[in-house]
Amino acid sequence: MYMEEKEMMSAAKAMRASRRLGQNFLMNRNLAKREASYAASKNVVEMGPGLGMLTSELCMVAKSVTAIEKDDRLYALLRSNNDCKNLNLVNADFFSLEKSFFSGIDIMVSNIPYNLSSSVLYWLAGMGIPAVLSMQEEFVSHMSAVPGTRKYSKLSVVTSLSFDVEVIANVPPTYFYPRPKVRSSVILVTPKNRVIGEKELAMISCLMEHKKKKLRNALIDSAGSLGMPKSAVSAIAEKLPMKDTRPFQLTPEGLLAVSEEVLVLLGKSA
Repeated sequence: MYMEEKEMMSAAKAMRASRRLGQNFLMNRNLAKREASYAASKNVVEMGPGLGMLTSELCMVAKSVTAIEKDDRLYALLRSNNDCKNLNLVNADFFSLEKSFFSGIDIMVSNIPYNLSSSVLYWLAGMGIPAVLSMQEEFVSHMSAVPGTRKYSKLSVVTSLSFDVEVIANVPPTYFYPRPKVRSSVILVTPKNRVIGEKELAMISCLMEHKKKKLRNALIDSAGSLGMPKSAVSAIAEKLPMKDTRPFQLTPEGLLAVSEEVLVLLGKSA
């Protein structure tokens, strides 16, 4: 499966990346080696192996590699070039696989499509699996944003509650083909083994959609999403001790506590 960077570039140009699938193939072997080092002696899963540059490095150091490729063309190419004895190559949509399929996986290492970044994070939080991921640099900055800042969002809140995040490297567009229009960051995300309930996540989302309004008004404006009349939500909002605080000023822990309190008042808690 091993190809030099020039061979990889020729293969990438011949393959013609799919915009629909958000494909940008990694072309830098030094970065692939650095990413793969986190999977040494571990059972690793890779989402979207593409042309296999990272995959080949993972095979050299990992105990086992499960590479899941949705694109039939790439799957066929990888399978025809596969000489890795510890590789399990799967042709499937990553998110269609049952949770049990990933039993025994120690870490995820992937250069994921940018448009799946949020979905991958929520999946990791639910699975409790650490990961090394290449993501859009701007997306990572939103993940680490702090209360009171412009970039502070639902993503910032959920990331802080669910993960410890470490930036491993900032990556220029030249490391990929086709070149993305933005820079990337490679990060290590380590789950805090804390599962946030769907109701709490939904409430955090509602409040952060109106993050600069007072908490009272943010809740009232979310009445439609809550499936309740504004009059009923307004009466409950008045009972909140922090009703004049704005959601974007609250820490992630504070926002989770408020969300749990609101759910109790609404009679929607578990």
